[in-house]
Amino acid sequence: MAKAIFYHAGCPVCVSAEEDILTLIPSENVEVIHLGNDTSKISDAKAVGVKSVPALVLANGNVLHINYGAAIEDVK
Repeated sequence: MAKAIFYHAGCPVCVSAEEDILTLIPSENVEVIHLGNDTSKISDAKAVGVKSVPALVLANGNVLHINYGAAIEDVK
């Protein structure tokens, strides 16, 4: 199974969502990317359709935007 990718920016909304995601999906099946710490991944997130964080990109390419924390443009 391909991994899902969880993008976030480190805000309280994002951290809470990360904790919840990791209780639902085993950590070996999801890659967590903190865009505030790794801004080089912002273009990757935008390329797959992430418009805001926190967001979960499923293995099939669907993007689930979770409880609006910040627009992807504001993460830069």
